[in-house]
Amino acid sequence: MTSLVTVDEVYAARKALSGVTRVTPMEPARGMENVPGPVFLKCENVQRAGAYKVRGAYVRIARLSSEERARGVVAASAGNHAQGVAVAAAALGAKATVFMPAGAPLPKVAATRGYGAHVELIGDTVDECLEAARDFARRTGAVFIHPFDHPDVIAGQGTVALEILEQCPEVKTIVAGVGGGGLISGIGVVCKALRPDVKVIGVQAAGAAAFPPSLKAGRPVRLPSYATIADGIKVGKPGDITFPHVAALVDSVATVSDEDISRAVLVLLERNKLLVEPAGAVGAAALLAGVLDAEPPVVALLSGGNIDPLLLLRLIEHGLSVTGRFLRCTVRCADRPGVLASMLGLIAERGGNVVDVMHQRHDPKLRVGEVSVALSVETRGDDHAAHLLSALRDAGYTLTLREAGGH
Repeated sequence: MTSLVTVDEVYAARKALSGVTRVTPMEPARGMENVPGPVFLKCENVQRAGAYKVRGAYVRIARLSSEERARGVVAASAGNHAQGVAVAAAALGAKATVFMPAGAPLPKVAATRGYGAHVELIGDTVDECLEAARDFARRTGAVFIHPFDHPDVIAGQGTVALEILEQCPEVKTIVAGVGGGGLISGIGVVCKALRPDVKVIGVQAAGAAAFPPSLKAGRPVRLPSYATIADGIKVGKPGDITFPHVAALVDSVATVSDEDISRAVLVLLERNKLLVEPAGAVGAAALLAGVLDAEPPVVALLSGGNIDPLLLLRLIEHGLSVTGRFLRCTVRCADRPGVLASMLGLIAERGGNVVDVMHQRHDPKLRVGEVSVALSVETRGDDHAAHLLSALRDAGYTLTLREAGGH
């Protein structure tokens, strides 16, 4: 049986990280009024390299011998662990090679290279990159730095929980995202040793939730397939070392949809002025979605802020759509002069702001004398969007919604 990391190892990790990582701020959350009590946000999105990952990566590399560091280190990551390894290796004088999926966000690839690592793009998943990194280690003698499944990594990630307990001693529930389980394992180690009254809840993206079936089976189980916008926690199988930690130390693991995640990214940006990537927002997403039994005060960990600007644009639009504030629909109407102007005037009279219009006559699904108009409209929320749709239907227009908005 795997022996669990101890809180003394986490304290030792914090000593190693002194002067390397920053103590990230704790902020009161806004926009989470559905939680019956205080919610605080632990802002690891402003950590060095933009995520908590540098904690575990640095501790792991710092504990290598000088001979091991001379051989270099190798890692596999979709982005945040890559940047953490690059920063840590540069600080400790080790050459770093990182394997990243071919579809990894370009800003994460550029940042990893900017921190001094050599980046190889290979495959479509982190699992393929892990295989390539292990093969590289066998061929070259470089030391493989696992993104989550190592005691030193767990100890390093656990230092964030020491900060949480010091910054918010009244905390009753800590909520954090889960991919492979390194972060939540470290939090569990600290809380169960120092504050067993604190509930530790992990959150996974529903499209890549390997822990619920694994916990049910009593062993790590690989998902047959997995997909989510939260690339930082898109992991198909729990670690052999992290799994027993989660099974023993974490109270529960919940899941959230990509729609929930999009909504959370928007709320964190708009209401809290915090830029958070999808994987970093899943804890907040679970609170907003009301899927947790979370006794307040609650601390939600924002684990990273490294987001591709193009993805951010899509997430903002999708988040607005999910909350009814960005309405996409297709309207079929008569192809007569003035009809389009009349329809747009109706929307304007009721306070809608038309963002774009696409007018199409050549569609085999249309009847003779009919046109299709694709509209994107900004609204004030669900009720306002429903009012606009009702007004259009009452005026005789045939509507088809083009994106989920709850109407």
